[in-house]
Amino acid sequence: MRHYDAVIVGSGPTGSYLAWKLAGAGYRVAVLEREKRPGKKASCTGIISVECATSFAIDGDVVLRQARSARLYSPSGKLLRLERHKAQAYIVDRAALDAVMAGRAEAGGAEYVFDCEAKDVRVGSDRVTVAALHCGKRLNFEARVGVIAAGFGSGLAEGLGLGRLGDFAVGAQAEVETVGVGEVEVYSGQGIAPGFFAWLVPTRPGRALVGLLSRRSPGTYLRRLLSSLVAQGKVVSDNVELRYGGIPLKPLPRTYRERLVVVGDAAGQVKPTTGGGIYYGLLCADIAAGVLCRSLETDDLSAGSLAGYERAWQKKLGRELTLGRWARKFYERLSDRQVDRLFDVIGHDGIAEALLKADDLSFDWHGAAALRLLRHSAVAKMAGVMKLSFLGND
Repeated sequence: MRHYDAVIVGSGPTGSYLAWKLAGAGYRVAVLEREKRPGKKASCTGIISVECATSFAIDGDVVLRQARSARLYSPSGKLLRLERHKAQAYIVDRAALDAVMAGRAEAGGAEYVFDCEAKDVRVGSDRVTVAALHCGKRLNFEARVGVIAAGFGSGLAEGLGLGRLGDFAVGAQAEVETVGVGEVEVYSGQGIAPGFFAWLVPTRPGRALVGLLSRRSPGTYLRRLLSSLVAQGKVVSDNVELRYGGIPLKPLPRTYRERLVVVGDAAGQVKPTTGGGIYYGLLCADIAAGVLCRSLETDDLSAGSLAGYERAWQKKLGRELTLGRWARKFYERLSDRQVDRLFDVIGHDGIAEALLKADDLSFDWHGAAALRLLRHSAVAKMAGVMKLSFLGND
């Protein structure tokens, strides 16, 4: 039996950042990771904002390239190109990012246990016990507090009575060899990614990630897209390995209980519009670190004490997530013809230019842009005179 102040399940950016903060505060921390090394099966596209990289001191060595423009294609092939003068995002090597953040936490004193899959988490009156399978052997870890940062699909939070992530999509992605692809490209259409979108993201010279989100058959749609991109001469071959991952689109009903919190994808702290979770997960991990440090110091790890974590992250992200879910539901109801019309409205009514010039709109915070777009008369009419009253005013 191993004893710690905190045991964290999951070594992604969220778990490792939290481990670094707690270890830096002097607490004994264990991080359990089922893979044999951090980032081994990372299937994330790895696009983060400049704001995220700056706020969390993301190591520049993991950045593959900058992005300040994107080419958006409607179902019928209409092109809408968006560009800003300054870089809006960084495309990072996701596996390297995980490794760097884990290394920073280890250097700060956190103990990492790889090839260690958490099978069960039990909360007692004075401790949390995590039963795990480590290199084929059963092992128990005890701590004063537990953190679930295991990403989507672990089932650990549901087993502790915190509810389940019922609304989700599945992402499929592959690394490909490309020809002449210099910008991020985004594709839409019922035949490409029903209700969602697909992407072609250049990473290194001659290499890119191709992927999409879908509620059903993502692999089938991605194979079809790859064949199309090969026919267009953008991708050299469609004989590539596909990777899959679940993307939560709505947070857990509850993200804390006595002696335990849930963070990141495991908590559903993800942008409903794009499925991006790195920045929101890090923001919530930072909040969790502050609450946990105070609770560990006072030895008050009751539900009442840890409830401050959920109140704080909801205050930070709650409205943004609500607006994002509303925008997501609106988009999923659109037909290909309506999406084409949306492209016309944005491209020809000055909306795109106005959004690009707006200082208060950013890569990470989509709510303001969604409100402005949905209040445009043509878009509101398209949506059947949308009922926007519950969204409030800007």
